[in-house]
Amino acid sequence: MKSELDTLMQARNLDAFIVFGNADYNPPMTYLTGCSHVSHATLMKKRGEEATLFFGDMERDEAAKSGLKLIPYSKYDMNDLFKKSNRDGLLAGALRCELMLKDLGIVSGRVGIYGNYDLSSIFGILSHLQKIMPQIEFVGEAREDSIFMRAMETKDETEVNRIRQMGKLTTEVVAATAEFLTACDVRTDEVLLKEDGSPLTVADVHAKIRLWVAERGAELPSGFIFSIGRDAGVPHSIGNPTDRVKLGQTIVFDIYPAEAGGGYYYDFTRTWSLGYATPEAQELFDQVKEIYDLLSANFEVNFPFKNYQQRACEYFESKEHQTPLHTKAPVEGYVHSLGHGVGLNIHERPFSGLMTGADQRLTPGVVFTSEPGLYYPEKGMGFRIEDTLWVRPDGKMEVLAEYPYDFVLPMKKWKQS
Repeated sequence: MKSELDTLMQARNLDAFIVFGNADYNPPMTYLTGCSHVSHATLMKKRGEEATLFFGDMERDEAAKSGLKLIPYSKYDMNDLFKKSNRDGLLAGALRCELMLKDLGIVSGRVGIYGNYDLSSIFGILSHLQKIMPQIEFVGEAREDSIFMRAMETKDETEVNRIRQMGKLTTEVVAATAEFLTACDVRTDEVLLKEDGSPLTVADVHAKIRLWVAERGAELPSGFIFSIGRDAGVPHSIGNPTDRVKLGQTIVFDIYPAEAGGGYYYDFTRTWSLGYATPEAQELFDQVKEIYDLLSANFEVNFPFKNYQQRACEYFESKEHQTPLHTKAPVEGYVHSLGHGVGLNIHERPFSGLMTGADQRLTPGVVFTSEPGLYYPEKGMGFRIEDTLWVRPDGKMEVLAEYPYDFVLPMKKWKQS
């Protein structure tokens, strides 16, 4: 949580940090500003002191919504800095950063660098700044283990409620998609039809999903997956736009919308077969559902997340599927890890891979996914079930948005012969 930042800075021997960029679609900046609409901003924090947001005057009202200490960029005379830098924009930016750092009493020590911004610009400014302020060491961290990823790993109830609301919106869109598909007419070759009588394609369904998400005030900044047949057998294939939607083929629908402006995500997957399922597909789906249920019944607070990946692998191998446990980079069977944290990033700590540290645990406050799956692209089928869960303060696991797990969806206008 945010309250842990100073402790994390102490542990990493960071005396201060700087976050560059917009508040939108920039998790570290969003985390600290509360998603205030500020662009081209800079946030600085000295360990043990409050954060300061530097901003453009035109966004002063938006910056004020952050509740942070504020300093407008206009405090620093850029005309004078351009003259001193001989019109070198990067050097002028570095000179302004020097003044900003000195205003906060940051003149030496280790300073972490974070945020999303133009890499070339930030590299150029920091290269100049390092020469101007040689007593400062600028520090980068691995994204997956940064102080921000560590702080974001546990959520307070306000954050959880925002994720819960995204879950409600997500399941509404999933329900609308199921209703739309099952209400379609069906051609004699089992292809679904649009109202004009032409074949329904994956592209048509994608367009509906985007519309329904937008109508509910959310966004799809990381995309989504609605794939059928062979594409369903490749975990991150988003779906071939020209594929026709047919009965009896597995559909993987993995949807992960976020609050508008790059806020909190939800992550959710269901696998469907319209009208009927082949016996082989039903058997494989049942296996995925069985391990999903077994894990759900056995998640324990404070246990390492990777322990459950181990259990998933052992279960699938007992059913003669390849897994990462004994197959390097499998492309069929169970090919990925069990889950991950969810928040301002669609993928964040804790991670469940077999090689992750035992410190990545299901501690109270963690929001995580459980998403076992099986993939057989050459058989034209794939399966995944995914929910997002919260480890409550009392240690119980709560699915944040309930939705049925039905595999076969009956068609309203078709009867199996």
